[in-house]
Amino acid sequence: MIVIYTDGACRGNPGPGGWGVVMSSGGKHKTLKGFEPETTNNRMELAAAIEGLRALKRACQIELNTDSKYVMQGINEWMPNWKRNGWKTAARKPVKNVDLWQQLDDEVSRHEIQWRWVKGHSGVAGNEQADQLANEAIDEALTK
Repeated sequence: MIVIYTDGACRGNPGPGGWGVVMSSGGKHKTLKGFEPETTNNRMELAAAIEGLRALKRACQIELNTDSKYVMQGINEWMPNWKRNGWKTAARKPVKNVDLWQQLDDEVSRHEIQWRWVKGHSGVAGNEQADQLANEAIDEALTK
């Protein structure tokens, strides 16, 4: 079982953004982070989940923790209907961030995932570290 915590951050919405991932399994730990110069918080939340799953080279059993209700609702409620409707919403409008939702869908299909929502900024160590990584990615990019 691999435990993953993901988080996204954005300074302004839209604005410069970052994502962070904390992964652990069997006493081993790995962190990832990335930056986008002009993005939204929701895109960074999606990017964190995508990049965490993409980093795994083989199919795995995963517990993926996110503080994003957008990601949780998308995965658990909206995505099946979007796919059935040709990536359109119930109102027949194009799904926002469809490029990232489709990438996430591809990554999810490779794994067995238990999705868990955690309250952000509530002292959950993995979530706090993922948040720190996302903000470090922004800080590092903006000070270059």
